[in-house]
Amino acid sequence: MRVELDDVEYVTETTLTIRGTRRRTTVPKVIVEKLGLQSGDKIRWILFKDGNILVTRVRRD
Repeated sequence: MRVELDDVEYVTETTLTIRGTRRRTTVPKVIVEKLGLQSGDKIRWILFKDGNILVTRVRRD
């Protein structure tokens, strides 16, 4: 996947926490605020064959 830096607004890293069968990651505050995410909103994870991942907000109808 090729990324054009002119199209990038924000970049950060978060830590994945795995405890038993529970897996959690934290969505950065900047992303939550920019997308207007709220508790119960859904996020879609798309895994490509080359190992890249695309994370997008699932829009409410």
